[in-house]
Amino acid sequence: MVRRHLHKFGGSSLADADCYRRVAHILLTHGQSNDLVVVSAAGKTTNKLYQLLDLSQQGALWQEALADLIQYQQHMIEQLLTSDNARELRERLALDKAQIASLLQLDQISHYQISYLVSFGERWSARLMAALLRGSSVDASHVDATQILIADEGVVPQIRMNESRQLVQKLLAESSDRRLVVTGFICSNPQGETLLLGRNGSDFSATLIAALAGINRVTIWTDVEGVFNADPNKISDAQLLSSMTLAEADRLARLGSPVLHERTLQPLFDTNVSLAVRSSYASHTDFTLISPVTDRASAPVVTSLNQICVLSCQLETEADELLSLLPQHGVQVLAHWCQEKQLSLACTLESRQQIHKLLQANAEQCGLSNINSRLDHGLVALVSADAALYRRAFARLLNRSAFALYQDELSLVTLVPCQQVNSLTQKVHRRCAGPRKRIGVILLGTGNIGSAWLTLFAKARAHLCKELQISVDLVGVVSSRSAYINGEGIDAISSIDALDTDGKPWQYADLFSQLNALACDELVALDISASASLTLHYPAFFAQGIHMVSANKLAGSSPLPFYRQLKQQLNVRRLFWRYNASCGAGLPVQHALNDLHNSGDRVEAVGGIFSGTLCWLFEKFTGEQSFSQLVNEAKGLGITEPDPRDDLSGRDMQRKLLILAREIGLPLALDDIELNSLVPVHLQDVSLDEFLSRLSELDAPMAAALDRAQANGEVIRYVASLELVDGQYRAQVGLESVAADHPYANLTAGDNVFVIRSAFYQANPLIIRGPGAGRDVTAAAVQSDLAQICHDLLHE
Repeated sequence: MVRRHLHKFGGSSLADADCYRRVAHILLTHGQSNDLVVVSAAGKTTNKLYQLLDLSQQGALWQEALADLIQYQQHMIEQLLTSDNARELRERLALDKAQIASLLQLDQISHYQISYLVSFGERWSARLMAALLRGSSVDASHVDATQILIADEGVVPQIRMNESRQLVQKLLAESSDRRLVVTGFICSNPQGETLLLGRNGSDFSATLIAALAGINRVTIWTDVEGVFNADPNKISDAQLLSSMTLAEADRLARLGSPVLHERTLQPLFDTNVSLAVRSSYASHTDFTLISPVTDRASAPVVTSLNQICVLSCQLETEADELLSLLPQHGVQVLAHWCQEKQLSLACTLESRQQIHKLLQANAEQCGLSNINSRLDHGLVALVSADAALYRRAFARLLNRSAFALYQDELSLVTLVPCQQVNSLTQKVHRRCAGPRKRIGVILLGTGNIGSAWLTLFAKARAHLCKELQISVDLVGVVSSRSAYINGEGIDAISSIDALDTDGKPWQYADLFSQLNALACDELVALDISASASLTLHYPAFFAQGIHMVSANKLAGSSPLPFYRQLKQQLNVRRLFWRYNASCGAGLPVQHALNDLHNSGDRVEAVGGIFSGTLCWLFEKFTGEQSFSQLVNEAKGLGITEPDPRDDLSGRDMQRKLLILAREIGLPLALDDIELNSLVPVHLQDVSLDEFLSRLSELDAPMAAALDRAQANGEVIRYVASLELVDGQYRAQVGLESVAADHPYANLTAGDNVFVIRSAFYQANPLIIRGPGAGRDVTAAAVQSDLAQICHDLLHE
């Protein structure tokens, strides 16, 4: 039968009789009849064996300490096994006690004898666990790992892989349907003498045996639930990771994470073995699965070391030679920095002496001088397969005392003074690895522009979420007749169909109640309508803490007291309201005005043609056709509003100019802008049909204005202007005659043009021109405003 699973239990999982029973239950409920089990020494047994050695070498009395240790083991035997099953283990334990005593009485004890003495803890655990399983009618036996793991001696034993694989495979073939409980931590040299595998040796034993046995899964059962995205002892909202790649886990281990040691992971490379980290105290809970590869994006992990050693030196050659030399001697640095021939190496306190000696020994060969060390820094790092995405956010948190970010494919690392480690760790976790901020978006208005925005959002969402590391979800689609709210998120492409099939009639009170129930950190409403009623409810949206993006220009040009109320609410609630799409569609007009203001400049004049319809009409109006003919043509092409008076009145441009005036800080009301309408007073209030039938009444005054302009070599344009004159701003909208080379002349029909003059831009004003209307460019402006609000919320 193919072995499919190996379970490893550490000392904390075997600390007492109750722990043993818990482990046995796990093996019976989470395992199979032919699983392998690797065990560590129970509780603090290994430490107590080392203490016995220290006492004997100091000439102190060790007999009482040995008796306590044997009593600890015997007590567990008696609690766990029946008298008949316990007899053999008690007899073996008595022989072990005598053997340990004889070793402690030697005048000189060899390295091998010390290793053998220290290994008794694992032998006791393996025997007891196998006996406990047999007591539950499970075919089980214990295995001494010195019989299957053969190694060459060194600072750390080097396993003979081929020879050990043959021994493991032979053992498995002889025990095809039996649970084998194997001692961790130990192996032997070719002469059969016991060797210790060193720190975290039992975990290493587990992954090594799994690789040699060719099984599918190793589970390391420990006292934690798995790998968290930060140390839960330091970060209260640290989250358990469900999965991560082997490469990420390896980098995390090399940076000093206490959950897994780097040696534990090495046998898993170039295999298909996955590694689970689970809690033996809560076997029913979620856990972390470490796989060679994973199809799920791993969450970033923040790790830290409160104190490390920084070794620095002058370097006359390239650093590559030295950095490649260190792994050859079995040591690795946490990170390195090289600037102007100054090399800095970050290493753990345990490895500093070895690395320092290597630097000294190779100083001449590598061109090193002035080698020194310091212990006043700690390390903060982020590990992720997408580490590069977090570089900017991480870097923004660093102060002058921090090292520049070291970056490789899987990590970002910095060093800071020891007292700053905890603070920076919390900041990096909150910014980069904490729960992803979820921003819900509600679309208000499903007409042409709303539909275009849905298509754009469907394409842009993934990039926005990845760039900002947040979740931006469409959670509501609202038309004038119905509303569809779904807290799980709505697919943008099919949202109109969902609105038609699942939408319900709505009132504002019900709408706000549904929105308040959504599991979102922030909500942003997109007003892509021309509804005056919706505008009047902006205070209610802001009162609910909902941010706003407006393509609707009515709020930005609302009565001044109402506008001031909205701005005050924004300041009090720290909300965002952006409305670039309300003037110029996707043209960056408001961005430009804000930049000038923030730079210390003073805007002295803003003017332009803010209506694509009026631009089209006056670019075409050369005298070859009457003005009324052009209006009818534009209406037929869908260029004008259904009632052309909405364009010809100039009211739309008046509102847009008011928005821009307020953007530069002027407290203007709509009536402060002089409006010279193209619609005669006697035609303003007649029916649409009557107006269209009498449209020719506009021809004579328009032809006269054109003749006057052409007589001067000029053209006529319908223009909005705001200008500083004698210390006062004057604003007006109306017909003007301009030179043929003026920025208002020779536009592409349908364009908008904005001309901005300031203290810095006098003789050569700033000109912005391009499509100022249209569903796609307006939808793009709305998406840009949404992205900016998401960015602002992330950095609040």
